[in-house]
Amino acid sequence: MEKIPSVNRRNFIALGSLATGMTALQMTGALSTVPDRAFADTTTAAVQPSDIQFDIGAFIAPAQTSSGVTFQLPPVHSVFLTAQLLRRPFPADQAELARVLGALEVAYQWGASGLVTFVSYGVPYFNRLNPVVVGAQIPRLASNTSRSVLQEAVAAPTDVVSGNGITKLRYNVPVRIENNDLVFTLRSDNATFLQDAVNFLNGSNSLRGVPVRSPAFGGLLKFTSSRAMFVQQGLPRSTAQQNNLPFANFIQTDSPMWMGFLDQQTNAAGPAAITTFAGNSSSHLTTSSSGQYFDNGSIQHLSHNIIDMLQWFDMDTATSAPDDDGVFTERVQYMFHSPQINNGNTDQFTNGGGPSILPNQNNGTGYAAKTAQGIGTNVDPTTGQTEHRMGHLSTLQRSSRASDGTPAHIRMDGPGFDNLDVPDGSKQPKLQFTIFVPTSDFFQTMRKNQSSLDLKSQFTVPDEDNGLERFITATRRQNFLIPPRRHRAFPLVDIGG
Repeated sequence: MEKIPSVNRRNFIALGSLATGMTALQMTGALSTVPDRAFADTTTAAVQPSDIQFDIGAFIAPAQTSSGVTFQLPPVHSVFLTAQLLRRPFPADQAELARVLGALEVAYQWGASGLVTFVSYGVPYFNRLNPVVVGAQIPRLASNTSRSVLQEAVAAPTDVVSGNGITKLRYNVPVRIENNDLVFTLRSDNATFLQDAVNFLNGSNSLRGVPVRSPAFGGLLKFTSSRAMFVQQGLPRSTAQQNNLPFANFIQTDSPMWMGFLDQQTNAAGPAAITTFAGNSSSHLTTSSSGQYFDNGSIQHLSHNIIDMLQWFDMDTATSAPDDDGVFTERVQYMFHSPQINNGNTDQFTNGGGPSILPNQNNGTGYAAKTAQGIGTNVDPTTGQTEHRMGHLSTLQRSSRASDGTPAHIRMDGPGFDNLDVPDGSKQPKLQFTIFVPTSDFFQTMRKNQSSLDLKSQFTVPDEDNGLERFITATRRQNFLIPPRRHRAFPLVDIGG
């Protein structure tokens, strides 16, 4: 790996809604390294990007295996730019956005070592268009043709909402269902490439040092937020050390995630086609078929989450020592399954207290209910009874896979570090989360099962033994339709929408 080129602070100046993400990108860009993607660059140079916008597996480094676990790391840096339209888009706007996206791909090779960009559209966007065209083109649920595949996000059962009785220990922030018209997702190993692309979208009239006209939308849109995400082994640890976070030495040195466990196992995501409206042989949940306008489209859920890392390590304050609920054997059960799939080290805290790379085991749809009843779990020494508890992975698997066991989703989540939505304005570890699924309904069901409040109530599972729910506060959510690449520039405008 080579060290990333020095980051010029002047290139990272951004104001208003773009400031948060660009500041975070500047900091993590300076700490990251540029992976050697030579193999990927050579083998994919003649390959065209997929019509499924987020299907980029061929444009990043091939999967690798460590400790018997196969995983594939994505581009190091990602930026989400949300935006609202100030008027209805017209065909000229569609042509201009197509030009802008094409200009980015001329300046930077498509792939992790260059730049990857895709665009998704929210319910507010489609509400601006001709409802007859929208109704005719957006697929419906195969199980209920009166319902669209795109519905607005709702608060999850364990999100903070007035009146629902849910509270969080430190970050008791109510969730906001956003109303953006679109979101740009930009990804690259090189933070300076991303900043250049953002500057171009924001009016720099330059790409890679060459004069290129920035978007000329005539007051069409305004950016509403920018969020930076990073995924690289060791980067959460170095970010924590750089910022003198009190739990820095407890973060696993090999982990690309704040919570210390690698989250990029190849068997944890389905093939891209299964997440599309057209589906594949394993699962087809919509009325769409190949050749229709949105066939290779999907639903992208985007959320912004604060992680309570002090609570994760069971630290009462920033100067407290970690306690019993934060040992490795507890954390691995919160994240995966109960009982623990690995016992960790004698020292349960230093450098994570155990390995970062662990298998993503599919224990079936009924495993969460089994452990919620205390079947096969550890014995609580204080009661002499088996523990009633559920792991995060167990609850997800209640509905996250097709009947043949294939995951029906692709997650694209990673760490962030900024002050967005933090009540006291401090920078805190974040989970920038996005996922691609075949319908909004599929994600809502999966998120409900992740919370598993039904099993928690039925089998008296303590709050502290219900997966990751108490450690994470979702402050923003929204669903988007990510169209096929061929229709990524203001979809439906070309056919009278």
